[in-house]
Amino acid sequence: MENRNKIFLLLVVQCLLVGIGANPTGSKESFISQHTAQCGYEGCPIVKENMLNVHLVAHTHDDVGWLKTVDQYYYGSRSSIQKAGVQYILDSVIQELLKDSTRRFIFVESAFMQKWYTEQNQEMREIVKNLVDEGRLEFIGGAWSMNDEASVHYQSVIDQFTWGLRFLNDTFGECGRPRAGWQIDPFGHSREQGSLFVQMGYDGLFQGRLDFQDKSNRIAKQTMEMMWKTSDSLESSELFTSGLYYIYAPPPGFCFDVLCNDDPIIDGPYSKDNNVKEKVDLFLDTVHNMSRTFLTNNIILTMGEDFHYQDANMWFKNLDKLIRYTNARQSEGSLVNVFYSTPSCYLKAVQEAHVEWPTKSDDFFPYASDPTAFWTGYFTSRPTQKRYEREGNHFLQVCKQLSAIAPTKETFYEAHLTALRDVMGVMQHHDAITGTEKQHVADDYARMLYEGFEACSVNTRSALNQLAGERDTLKFDWGYCKQANISACVMTENSDNILVLLYNPLGHSSNDFVRLPVKEGHYLVRNDRGQTVASTLIPIPSSVTDLPFRESEATHELVFQGEQVAPVGYKSYYVSKDESKKSSSSAEMRQEDNVSIGNEHLTVHFDENGFMNMISIHGETHALKQNFLYYDGALGNNEEFRNRSSGAYIFRPNGTEKTVTDVVEIQVVKSDLVQEVHQIFNEWISQVIRVYAGQEHVELEWLVGPIPIDDVIGKEIISRFESDIKSDGAFYTDSNGREMLRRVRNYRETWELDLVEPVSGNYYPITAKIAIEDDQSRLAVLNDRAQGGSSLVDGQLELMVHRRLLRDDAFGVGEALNETQYGTGLVARGKHWLFFGSSQKDASPTLQAKERFLQNKVLLPSWPFVTPVDNLLTYDDYLSNFRNIYSAIAQQLPANVNLLTLEPWKDGTVLVRFEHLFEKNEDPVYSQVVRINVRNVLFALNIESIHETTLAANQWKMDSQRLQFSAESSANEINPKQQVEHVPQDSTDFDIELQPMEIRTFVVKRR
Repeated sequence: MENRNKIFLLLVVQCLLVGIGANPTGSKESFISQHTAQCGYEGCPIVKENMLNVHLVAHTHDDVGWLKTVDQYYYGSRSSIQKAGVQYILDSVIQELLKDSTRRFIFVESAFMQKWYTEQNQEMREIVKNLVDEGRLEFIGGAWSMNDEASVHYQSVIDQFTWGLRFLNDTFGECGRPRAGWQIDPFGHSREQGSLFVQMGYDGLFQGRLDFQDKSNRIAKQTMEMMWKTSDSLESSELFTSGLYYIYAPPPGFCFDVLCNDDPIIDGPYSKDNNVKEKVDLFLDTVHNMSRTFLTNNIILTMGEDFHYQDANMWFKNLDKLIRYTNARQSEGSLVNVFYSTPSCYLKAVQEAHVEWPTKSDDFFPYASDPTAFWTGYFTSRPTQKRYEREGNHFLQVCKQLSAIAPTKETFYEAHLTALRDVMGVMQHHDAITGTEKQHVADDYARMLYEGFEACSVNTRSALNQLAGERDTLKFDWGYCKQANISACVMTENSDNILVLLYNPLGHSSNDFVRLPVKEGHYLVRNDRGQTVASTLIPIPSSVTDLPFRESEATHELVFQGEQVAPVGYKSYYVSKDESKKSSSSAEMRQEDNVSIGNEHLTVHFDENGFMNMISIHGETHALKQNFLYYDGALGNNEEFRNRSSGAYIFRPNGTEKTVTDVVEIQVVKSDLVQEVHQIFNEWISQVIRVYAGQEHVELEWLVGPIPIDDVIGKEIISRFESDIKSDGAFYTDSNGREMLRRVRNYRETWELDLVEPVSGNYYPITAKIAIEDDQSRLAVLNDRAQGGSSLVDGQLELMVHRRLLRDDAFGVGEALNETQYGTGLVARGKHWLFFGSSQKDASPTLQAKERFLQNKVLLPSWPFVTPVDNLLTYDDYLSNFRNIYSAIAQQLPANVNLLTLEPWKDGTVLVRFEHLFEKNEDPVYSQVVRINVRNVLFALNIESIHETTLAANQWKMDSQRLQFSAESSANEINPKQQVEHVPQDSTDFDIELQPMEIRTFVVKRR
């Protein structure tokens, strides 16, 4: 701090200090290391101690789909929408870098780099490799895409970083390894994202978008850069984090791209338009003003924007002049030193300044860019796309596991896995999973994801046929019910005999209830031991069967429980239909007074108007209501803050919520396996509330749409829960599916909040769970996709499930979020899971522990593969000539350990991740340190050795050494240098230990 003030004083009185630290020639050679060019920190420019060092970062921000599709952006088509072509950017940048060894450039999105690099000839590939080796082309971030941080699940974030960094590592080696995170465009920042960067070995993180109040406060207090404590459970979780001053744009007046309108630097000595003095004066004023915000004598300036550098000569030619003429002022006493740099070189410079940095321990949600623009609508936008992406992650894990454990690795496995890995990486992008893209781009994402499913299905069919005992005369066409979301499935509806194979991707056995769409009739479900399995027929709700676009003859769902499905394995069932018998196992619809449903653990009560109104747990009854409501979306011209519209990004309700109905039509369905209440709220909202036998939670399956717009008003639909819990303004939300964060209504931990929008300003991203509690009771609701949610009144929780709007919010997408399908508004269907119980933690398992276990199971339930076997396989043949059960796990994992990753890696190896599911102090038993033996667990892999890597598997753990930064002293501070970490696991030491919330990654070599 003292050094920083000294530099600022020198800048103020620079006219009195002519010649100090000046470079008489202003030559570019003086700004870089004098030794041979090399990558990494060793090749960084030399900063000057008594000057303000301005790090110019030449960059391009290239969305993997937004206004145009991925391919349209890459090839540069559809210029009428946006002038952007990534292939031309890379072509142009490489040529310009070759002209001057001082020039540097960073690139971020590996999806685009991989696409471009594979198209190059060998000569160009060598040129690019040399530029990377010399540190002149540097990769920052390096994931497949720059992911969103609100709507993503941590498993998918890890996967897409692993995939992008693998390409960089395999192609460019150590010099291709990014050292800094570069999250410059996501609309808010999650703490879990920061924690993942720490675990991946990154030295720092750069963020572009900060809440406007937060940013103003940080500028005033010189806290734009901080040490961010990214986990309450993990040791050494601090991450140096820098908020960029201009988000990621150049300073006003210094945009030199073909897409810009700023004047170039005109230095013709006889030109009447010569503007060198004016440009340099403006630049010096700019950097002096910026310097007041930062604590060291280094500042970073982003020189680039969306899809810039298609004609890189324009940028570099002007930046060359800016550097030359600004540094020439040093001979007149200027203390400003400007040079080409990179984010990692900036990290090195500020780390070497030995400043004590301010600290932060909360996250950066919600993000607002002005008083009426809270970017909390995208937490829910495009709900069906958000669900499809979550199913994509589910199937990717299944496909990776089966491809790894298949006895024979077919030559096509890698290509098909690549297809699904690629698209799942794209789907994490901050204009994909967010739902903030144009409709034609959303359609293209759906196409890509469907094709990824189809490609990986070839792998799963091959692997399952091998594991089940493939015969030359019979290969089963294992498929899945692609229309299960509308209770339709051609295979189960039109076959008399089907095999159902439940594949369990978890490291624990599973007891999933299976629901198969069928026609009315008599069905017999039998298992591998010759036993009949209890089953029942449940009528499909009329709101589903009446969907006008549904082309299915299924009227019921056949329900049975897949008991003890082996971990990382399967269990199969033979389902047959007997047309000669009446449907004796069907549960009938009925009307009841004093309606209630339940089991031995809980009872859900309904009032006389058809609403859920109470729940009984362990002999105690509590008020617990659920209803659907909606907000009218604000309409405006967006020309003033007060005229801001609700749109794809922005949630801005026009007034308070409105109820949908006062009376709900209900029907009751009861059987030994499940009890259900089918609710119809109106012609476009319905719900099934169900309780399965033996379960300690309630399942709510909602159906919303088409949202009516006849009144020319957009609507945002919420499901609200009301309890008697005295929550005192606090509620809890997950961070990307991992640690829970405490939220307080109308409050921010970092600054004094002035809130104009009390509803949207209290909305947070809910990726997996939201909860409230008091000293006695706890209510938690889990969801099946990302949604926005809040607790706006004590005792209440609400989740936004669907939204349809009629006006754009003027943040770039240029379309209203008015999704249609089959000529009418989009219909969305999804699930919530409700827990209610004691909030006490004096016994195990706590309610939080039960939530954790269910959270894992609803993310990755057993995947139901189905194949018709009419005239192919009798039940007797199934018992004698079919491998009915299988598991790749020899020793079931402890309940608090999850097998996060099991996938084919390189040269016959397998990539494996284990994670501790619990936070510190979450449960008296399950939050303890746990130990496992990797070889015993994964016995089927026949492991020879294991080698530990960082989280993203692009560096050996023993080689990972992060830069150390100092934080301001505080009672809660943890000094990273004093933490005891595991000795990296290597070779034949198979016993590993997991601390709460810890993830450990290994490359496993098989014998």
